[in-house]
Amino acid sequence: MPVEPVVEILDATVYFQGSTALESVDFRMFPGEVHSLMGENGAGKSTLIRALTGALRLDAGVVRLRGDIVQFSSPAQAQRAGISTVYQEIDLLPNLSVAENILLGREPRRFGGIDFPRMRREAKALLEGLGVGIDPASLLGSHPLAIQQLVAIARAISSDVEVLVLDEPTSSLDLDEVAELFRVIRKLKKRGVAILFVSHFLDQVYEICDRITVLREGRVVGEYLTTELLRIELVEKMLGRAIPDQFVLPRAETVREDEGEPAVFTARGVTVGAGIVDADVDIAEGEVLGVAGLLGSGRTELARALTGVDRLDAGILHVAGAARGWRSPREAVRLGIVYSSENRRAEGIIGELSVQDNITLAVQAQRGVLRRMRRSRQRELAGSWAEALGIRPADLDLPAAALSGGNQQKVLLARLLALSPRLLVLDEPTRGIDIGAKVEIQKLVAELADNGLSVVFISAELDEVLRVGHRVAILRAGRVVENMPADELTVDSLLALVARPEDVE
Repeated sequence: MPVEPVVEILDATVYFQGSTALESVDFRMFPGEVHSLMGENGAGKSTLIRALTGALRLDAGVVRLRGDIVQFSSPAQAQRAGISTVYQEIDLLPNLSVAENILLGREPRRFGGIDFPRMRREAKALLEGLGVGIDPASLLGSHPLAIQQLVAIARAISSDVEVLVLDEPTSSLDLDEVAELFRVIRKLKKRGVAILFVSHFLDQVYEICDRITVLREGRVVGEYLTTELLRIELVEKMLGRAIPDQFVLPRAETVREDEGEPAVFTARGVTVGAGIVDADVDIAEGEVLGVAGLLGSGRTELARALTGVDRLDAGILHVAGAARGWRSPREAVRLGIVYSSENRRAEGIIGELSVQDNITLAVQAQRGVLRRMRRSRQRELAGSWAEALGIRPADLDLPAAALSGGNQQKVLLARLLALSPRLLVLDEPTRGIDIGAKVEIQKLVAELADNGLSVVFISAELDEVLRVGHRVAILRAGRVVENMPADELTVDSLLALVARPEDVE
């Protein structure tokens, strides 16, 4: 008798502000399997997961759990029904004990109070069931991130879980910690738990997952057994285009600048967890280094490592020939290294502040609270940059949130350029903006390079990387595997390089 799915989503459709996020999507998970949901940004993965876990209601379609149609009004209701989620950002309390975190809100009671001995016994049993031997009375914050992740899983399965959603669980783990997590996943799989493993790391998907569903532009491309889908075929299905065999190039030696001016910035052996491993980078004065790679290849991790946002586990950085090290973005800024995050809303623009305040924010922070800029000087500085970058509308008192995405990006660039940097690291600076603003940003980067500013330009759009960059650094699985002049590449040959699986090298 065939095994029935434990959970199904049938004909799911979701609309957001007039656009279709999901269109007639079917998705299913079986007991005792690890299932991956794959697709590029905007494919609909997050929307589907939110619908499955009760965080979003479908505009059309149904969710079936154990064959019955269900409607969840909240993630808590979904959890009570047997669907639990462990998020990328661990939502536990480090100041409480491991046992308190596992049973928070479900503490055993005795004589009107919490029965702490029983709580610790129950937590210990859950942890031992996962093969995790830690003291349940210890503070959660005293343990490394990988152990906290396992505690979050123990909490998720402390109720009768049948479906477990793991949202980017390995993004902050090193290789040994990933191996420990996979051991726990396999243990849960043997218990019959259906696990949705959401990750951008292709090698991990192929190591742990039994089945893959591919989404593209809110539609299902197909459902496949991992053993029957080559990695290169998966990439083609995600991207919606074939990669011709003639463009699968042999691996080339990394190109080093040995002519002209010395590099103004070099990095050797940069490593941060499993996100970026043993990376070498050279950037000359006035050069635009394009960075290309699939999602999960380490693009953002590289940007954060070079600019002090994430602490290095290993590596040496040089600025203008001198060895340097920085433990924070503030120290990097002092050396002329500035960073524009791919998430400009959460890590860039402050929507409630005016355009003027947003532009002058970094300069004021550099001066300190005791050296306040005069309002007239703020006006002059913000006005000059707004004019230079063509920020529209030209109203410095307008809240930044009222601007279009392209003009918000210009405001953020103005803030960074006001610091007179020597290296500008841009992570997806044209994402989510219209074509006209995108061209303006690309032209601006070219003009800045012509005036001697060095730029790292990261983009998921390969044609954009080739159009803007002088050289291209190609990332796969957290490593810089190629470093080539942009004029020696085409979009197809670059696509072949970023998508080529490691096992063909």
